[in-house]
Amino acid sequence: MADLSRRTLLRGMGGTGVVGALAALTGCGVPPAYVEAADRGGPDRSGRDRKIVFANWPLYIDVDDHDKERRPTLDAFQRRTGISVTYTEEINDNDEFFGKISPALMNHQSTGRDLIVISDWMCARFVRLGWVQRMDRAAQPHVAKYLDPLLRTPHFDPGRLHSVPWQSGITGIAYNRKKLGREIKHTSDLWKPDLRGRVTLLSGLDEAFALLMQGNGADITRWTADDFYRMTDQLRGLVRKGHIRRFTGNDYIKDLDSGDVLAAQAYSGDVIQLQADNPDIEFVVPQEGAELWAESLMIPNLADHKRNAERLIDYYYEPAVAADLAAWVNYVCPVPAARDVLASSKDKERAALAEDPLIFPDDAMRKRLATARDITSKERTEFAKEWNGIVGL
Repeated sequence: MADLSRRTLLRGMGGTGVVGALAALTGCGVPPAYVEAADRGGPDRSGRDRKIVFANWPLYIDVDDHDKERRPTLDAFQRRTGISVTYTEEINDNDEFFGKISPALMNHQSTGRDLIVISDWMCARFVRLGWVQRMDRAAQPHVAKYLDPLLRTPHFDPGRLHSVPWQSGITGIAYNRKKLGREIKHTSDLWKPDLRGRVTLLSGLDEAFALLMQGNGADITRWTADDFYRMTDQLRGLVRKGHIRRFTGNDYIKDLDSGDVLAAQAYSGDVIQLQADNPDIEFVVPQEGAELWAESLMIPNLADHKRNAERLIDYYYEPAVAADLAAWVNYVCPVPAARDVLASSKDKERAALAEDPLIFPDDAMRKRLATARDITSKERTEFAKEWNGIVGL
């Protein structure tokens, strides 16, 4: 079962070093190291060099129960196609990985990788800089057919031409219903007196802001600066009153499990793990809505094996393969058709996953999910300063 710490690793927005310099220049209207579309591709060696170099996060793919070096879905792809995959778990932080490969990309050089998986807010930066290639959807019929409609049109990449979700998830609210003694149905329920000092929020700007604005009725697909400052003014008052216990990374899991915290802004995948040990923990998508996010596959500029990479991406959109992956990582599956595959399983535990709304959200939940527009490079420095001043970063 996957560890979701990758969702909370970035803290200070605006950045330093390479990231900060790029953000500052872009904010001035000068796209640094922008690569024109005609210069993004290179000679594709897929036909004669049957391989792929695939960089991903740790614990983000199915692993054999008896041999941790084996990855069943990836092994099956290699047997079927004859394409060997060098799979590295080298991405531990979006910002850190950006700094690692940006020197090559800004200098029009190959990164040595054919596929990468990064959070969508970071994907937005790559798309703006022209650092990733447009995919050939004609070569990806399963993506075209099975990609969840809710994930098809992100603000940063209309039509998903440069990115394909690897896995998805929901940022909502987790709480201990037994200890709290009441239900939570709205984000505003977090601000009631009985939760003073017993609630935590996520510390990362990109991870936290959407749900909090939704609680105030904002449409996060087209939120404005006024929406943002209305939310931060509210938050500043709650911090001043001592209502927010603290801002956290993934350590909110321990706080919830121990009972030190009764409610927390949380990721759906975390709660699946928590509920296995503590059935009193519930996850809620507030009536006002919650954010549906994704971490997506992208093909960097000058990748040596673009066609092979596109083929691997499409393979993971076959419903049976997507079902195998979902059964192991327990994220929101970006292939809704995988639900029927799991439901037909003779294994009771596997079949039960088809009914888990945190892997396959039901229709009522789906109506309350939305993907936030990304924070633009011009907005980021100002908004990050405002956010970090409240959170204490």
